[in-house]
Amino acid sequence: MSVLARRVSLSFGLIAIILGLTLAGNGVWIKAKAVVAQVLLERAFAETVKTGVPIKAWRWADTRPVARIRSERLGDSAIVLAGGSGEAMAFGPGHLSGTPRPGQPGTAVIAAHRDTHFRFLKHLRRGDELSIERDDGMRFRFQVSGYNIVRWDTPGIDVTADGHNLVLATCWPFEAKTSGPLRYVVHAQMIE
Repeated sequence: MSVLARRVSLSFGLIAIILGLTLAGNGVWIKAKAVVAQVLLERAFAETVKTGVPIKAWRWADTRPVARIRSERLGDSAIVLAGGSGEAMAFGPGHLSGTPRPGQPGTAVIAAHRDTHFRFLKHLRRGDELSIERDDGMRFRFQVSGYNIVRWDTPGIDVTADGHNLVLATCWPFEAKTSGPLRYVVHAQMIE
């Protein structure tokens, strides 16, 4: 093998290694950002509950914490943000605007990504308890009544339904590497 051929081969090898590290680093960065954001959001949420004044987790945030959701059996929890924009959901679950707040009459809808904040949904079972603490300090308990898998554009969540309901939505299937048209929807009702 000539010197030139070895250099070209070595160059391609180095480029492949750099690209691989870049892609792996990007995946780690996304997950690390989600973890760090939850720490900052926890602080902002605690301060909001304590003072009654809405606090953003960082100055340039376009959203703010409005609740904390917790799975009692699984021990998972996450801070819920106002709105369901892609930017908000990059940092945590989003309470969809136009739906009631958890604990109010109707159906509150919270959505999040399947590979970060809502990865625990795949382990929820019918009868599991979820707790919600809102930014006003009010606490509510919900019991999972079931789930279904629907296309993203399927209507069917009645936000004005009787009762005090909670819907959690995320992409489906859980182990997919790319996004698709299906959503995993968990239904829960408030318990006294």
